[in-house]
Amino acid sequence: MSIFLKVVPVSEAITTVRRIAPAPAQETVPLESAAGRVLAADVHSDMDIPGFNRSVVDGYAVRAADTTGAGDAIPAILHQKGRVEMGHQPESEIRPGECIYVPTGGVLPSGADAVVMVENAEQAKDQVLIKKPASHGENVLLYNEDFSKLDRVLGRGRRLLAQDVGVLAAAGCATVRVFCKPVIGILSTGNEIVPVTKRPDAGQVRDSNSFIAGAFAEEHGCTPHYYGIVEDDRTALRAALKKAAGECDAVLISGGSSKDDRDMAASLIAELGEVIIHGIAIAPGKPTIIGRAGNIPVIGLPGHPASAFIVLVAIVRHLLDGMTGDSRPVTKRVTARLASNVPSQKGREDYIRVRVEEGVATPLFGKSGLLNTLVKSDGVICIPAGYEGLETGTMVEVLLW
Repeated sequence: MSIFLKVVPVSEAITTVRRIAPAPAQETVPLESAAGRVLAADVHSDMDIPGFNRSVVDGYAVRAADTTGAGDAIPAILHQKGRVEMGHQPESEIRPGECIYVPTGGVLPSGADAVVMVENAEQAKDQVLIKKPASHGENVLLYNEDFSKLDRVLGRGRRLLAQDVGVLAAAGCATVRVFCKPVIGILSTGNEIVPVTKRPDAGQVRDSNSFIAGAFAEEHGCTPHYYGIVEDDRTALRAALKKAAGECDAVLISGGSSKDDRDMAASLIAELGEVIIHGIAIAPGKPTIIGRAGNIPVIGLPGHPASAFIVLVAIVRHLLDGMTGDSRPVTKRVTARLASNVPSQKGREDYIRVRVEEGVATPLFGKSGLLNTLVKSDGVICIPAGYEGLETGTMVEVLLW
């Protein structure tokens, strides 16, 4: 096979990884373990929420009409009939000229249609001076105003945040149907790569790519499985790749994707399955490999850490989103004004690291092997393939880390 197949646009690479992403399996987990997981099915409320009219403040349940024109100088004076106890129905209803104290979350007494906050009232024995008028429905959450019975409260494909878990609890979900977390095999190749625990000799570098790729996979809802460092030995690399493909849902190989004759990742992927793409019109990251070992997606990342990370952000995240079932990817974007001119080579997408401060994106230029621009930057901007650069002052979209 040729070392490089046809170099394809980034859009084609994204379409490819989405196409080969295996459909995620499903499992049921207890609600307390659901945070961060992706819903595999719509969730509907088993009841009306709330099931009663309730106060959203500490205050006095009133008839709004009784407070018309009330103020500090001339307050409305109402007779207090008692108080509502939490978790209990009020024992009496409110008639004209009356009020009842109700705590936050308490049931609104019959006859009341608003609640006046305690800050806007003053109690004098069994009378309450209302110093601010209340409108109908003020400080009240009405029956089924939140959700009606059988309403969809959360949809399939949503990654659950803390507030989502709270909503599921309110909807009566003790267990939740979610997509299984894909297992991503992480392989690092190269004779020059040494473990993080070893001090590198001349010509050697510590293995940072494995940890970048593994952490990225974990951030996107997957479970990384590390297979360590494999030297540039065809037999050893073939065995490691075959093992990883047999145990994982996808494999990320760091290194072994360049045009150097000794690099063998592409030929081994082809031997175990197929190479679909070898070469993408992206900078940095052109020599990226997309293929399969059997039916397992395999991505060959560039060896330089910054290049590998850009490929993860621009392309691999689409694979992981497809495998987790996430319909709302975690990637965040902001719009900013470019602080300086940025050159680019026409025909490829350029991803430039930037720092964002007060709406201004400042490019951080650096070679693909540098690590410092990764930690100094807040994200990247993408210069489309048809452009020769962007000028100072251009409004750009920043893809945040």
